[in-house]
Amino acid sequence: MPHKAPSGPRPSFRRFRRMALFAGLILALAALALGVSGIPSPDALAQPQGAVWVTEAEGIVDPPLADYLEKVIGRAEDARAEALVILMDTPGGLDTSMRQIIQAELDAKIPVVVYVYPNGARAASAGVYIMMGADVTAMAPQTNLGAATPISLSGDMGETLTRKVINDSVAYIRALANEHDRNAEWAEQAVRNAESLPAAEAEDIGVIEFVADDLDTLLQELDGFETVPKGLTLQTANAPIHRVQMNWAERFLHLVVNPDFAFVFLIVGVLGIVLELQSPGIGVGGIGGGISLLLGLYALSVLPVNLVGVVLLILAAGFFMAEIFVVSGGILAVGGVAAMILGGVLLFDAPEGILRVDWSVIILTSLATLAFFAFVIRAVARARRQASSGGLEAMVGAQGRVRQAIDPVGQVMVHGELWRAQADRTIGEGSAVTVTAVQGLTLIVEPTADEDESPAAGQENAQQWADKEE
Repeated sequence: MPHKAPSGPRPSFRRFRRMALFAGLILALAALALGVSGIPSPDALAQPQGAVWVTEAEGIVDPPLADYLEKVIGRAEDARAEALVILMDTPGGLDTSMRQIIQAELDAKIPVVVYVYPNGARAASAGVYIMMGADVTAMAPQTNLGAATPISLSGDMGETLTRKVINDSVAYIRALANEHDRNAEWAEQAVRNAESLPAAEAEDIGVIEFVADDLDTLLQELDGFETVPKGLTLQTANAPIHRVQMNWAERFLHLVVNPDFAFVFLIVGVLGIVLELQSPGIGVGGIGGGISLLLGLYALSVLPVNLVGVVLLILAAGFFMAEIFVVSGGILAVGGVAAMILGGVLLFDAPEGILRVDWSVIILTSLATLAFFAFVIRAVARARRQASSGGLEAMVGAQGRVRQAIDPVGQVMVHGELWRAQADRTIGEGSAVTVTAVQGLTLIVEPTADEDESPAAGQENAQQWADKEE
């Protein structure tokens, strides 16, 4: 039996590396959980009573944003803030998240002010409902609100279901508007006919209370205003301002739930796992792909999805996996990309692009996936084939020295390793040999062509070999 020197990292080092990778993953998840837990920062706890808290609500109204705003309202209450001003810019979002924010506004013991800001911002769809539920509403001059018609994220709802949803939404927004002494008639039209208004018109017809150029101007105008129905009088003219914002974990989760990023995370996750299957072992592909896939699945669990889009993405993943084991000349990879494109288009099928993967993202991701299979996987496969051809068969043609005389069996040193060897003639210790074949774990050898095979030469070679070993 040959005694082969171990190759690659030692087992203990591999175990240490795996433990370090898993420990790093656990620490990252713990840090994420700590960030999401929303422990108040020391500067927030040190704020004096009577400060005006200011925060931002940008992007799609989703569960991470709803959780954040609900938490900030509670923290502002605990700090006995004079008011909480939410700077809003949203195209709309999910009904459940919208209602969670409105419930927090209605339950708040401090005034909640929704301010559509900066210029160019909007409060569309779910943003209109959130404004109707606030104690005070305001807009920058060049902003707009409206288009509050509910939409289906899974295709045509049908006439009966559509009528039920519209009537429910109308009743909800009218109740909010009436309760806060706002124009309920326009609010109904925003739902039934997707009506929209610029800031000045919204103030003129009683949809909002104030139009202000900036936050300082708004706080001056708010001073002395009494809210309806809570009857709270604001004193904001000289109040200190305390700005709060999402921590890194909350921002990250809000980003993940974005349909574009959710789609990218899903595809990167699948490709990472494909790379790991192509080159087994706990590595960057497996860990990065697993984390990306979990983040994508988290987004799917939060956002309403189209089942057909999900099935197409699963089919694409299957094609990508099959590309590893089946020699298809890239046909399976191309088929997977086609299924991926269709899946991306149908994954979040909502009108007006509110919850839909952007075409530019789909195209760029598809091109990157094709490049991945054209270059990365091909290179890894080539390395894998080279590795598989580097076994015992690669020993043929190698040269070595006889360590124990062969008659007809002995031992030779080849590539720094000791092997069992056999020859059809007697070969003395120290002689140079060439491997001509491999039988099991035995090397078939013959003397190297330029080697002198005389007994005297054999003894001389043996002495030289012994001197070399010393």
